[in-house]
Amino acid sequence: MRYTYLIATFLFSVCSGAKAQEKLLSKDEAVSLALENNFGIKVATNQMAIAENNSGLLNSGYLPSLSGTASANYNELNSNTGYPGQFDSDGLPRPDLEINDAESQSYNAALSLNYTLFDGFGRLYNYKRLKEQYQLTELQARETIENTVLQLFSVYYEIARLSENENVLRQALQISKDRIKRAEYSFEYGQNTKLDILNAQVDVTNDSISLMNVQQNLANAKRDLNVVLSQNLNETYAVDTLVSFIPRLQIEEYIARAKEYNVAILQTERNLAINEYDIKVNRSGYLPSLGLSGSYGWNLNQSAATSFIPGQIIPGSNRNSLNFALGASLTWNLFDGGGTTVRVKNAKIAYENQELLKEQVSLEVDRDILNALAIYENRLQIFKIQEQNVITNQNNFERSKEQFQLGRITSIEFRQAQINLLNAQTNKNLAKYDAKLAELQLLQLTGQLLEVPF
Repeated sequence: MRYTYLIATFLFSVCSGAKAQEKLLSKDEAVSLALENNFGIKVATNQMAIAENNSGLLNSGYLPSLSGTASANYNELNSNTGYPGQFDSDGLPRPDLEINDAESQSYNAALSLNYTLFDGFGRLYNYKRLKEQYQLTELQARETIENTVLQLFSVYYEIARLSENENVLRQALQISKDRIKRAEYSFEYGQNTKLDILNAQVDVTNDSISLMNVQQNLANAKRDLNVVLSQNLNETYAVDTLVSFIPRLQIEEYIARAKEYNVAILQTERNLAINEYDIKVNRSGYLPSLGLSGSYGWNLNQSAATSFIPGQIIPGSNRNSLNFALGASLTWNLFDGGGTTVRVKNAKIAYENQELLKEQVSLEVDRDILNALAIYENRLQIFKIQEQNVITNQNNFERSKEQFQLGRITSIEFRQAQINLLNAQTNKNLAKYDAKLAELQLLQLTGQLLEVPF
């Protein structure tokens, strides 16, 4: 048992020294690190960049298309033309006509320009649709950030709770070690039995194990925090255990404007606008399209020598030309088999579904806010009760300590008062951070999580 006591003392001193070396990570610093490093937020940011590229002028269809073409051809001809049964003016057989190394080349280059003047307003509404899609992506990124911040603080406050519990258990362990010394002195002077020493040693063992378990859970929680912050798992921090709550009047103001800022409702509104543009884009299939085209080209042909005239070789020729063309086209799909009509009908049905979804999400958000508010008020009330309970148990412990030192109560009764105080303190810590997390969840539902100081 004495060996256990020495081990507990060693652990206490080592852990105290390690804690003193830790850097304080404030709430604002934690949020900044998460926004900068968290992998989920980085992915959401990249998705926003893609949506921004898609909503730009280069993807709008309003710009013309310009293409260039060029080609070169080379041909070499070797031919032998015979004239069987034919005779020249001297009566001799007509000789064969040979053409060797007759070269011909052709070169051309052209620029073609195409521009759509009017396409039934399809590209206009599609461009607006892409703008709405970008805003939707922004809201999705905001939702990712809000969820990450909630995840961050659930881990951050868990570290804070375990840190406070660690201090409480460390104090409890010190009290139990002091009891061993007192029991040993009393035993030496014959004021108690060996049983009091054994009871005190058992309590030191139990308090040491409880402290070690809390320290292990605290180390795990710190690694969880490093995962959220996307940094080295061996980084250790001390966290801020100070918690403040938003005034009730301000909470009520946030709730009154929740539908203007709740990210889920805002996303349904953006989806509704996108569906509305889908209807207009599909309707553009009923209208004609008008386009312009233009081209400018250059051609060079160098022909080889030929022998079309009997007995004569006609030399090759060079032909150089420039060509400019401009045209307009009108296309009107008078009937496409009903495809456009089907697409418009389906787009209208999708719009109606999105309206229904918006009403459903609005109702669910109202319910979630009421539930979150009730949970927050309940946990806040529990925290206040636990604060008073700590004061009561602290007074009870101090009086029990005095009575124990005077020998008026037993060590078992004193230990019970110590356990009651320990439980009250840990329950208060739990209630405090539960209430704060409930407040953050309520702020998320009202759309104010990223607008208030932490």
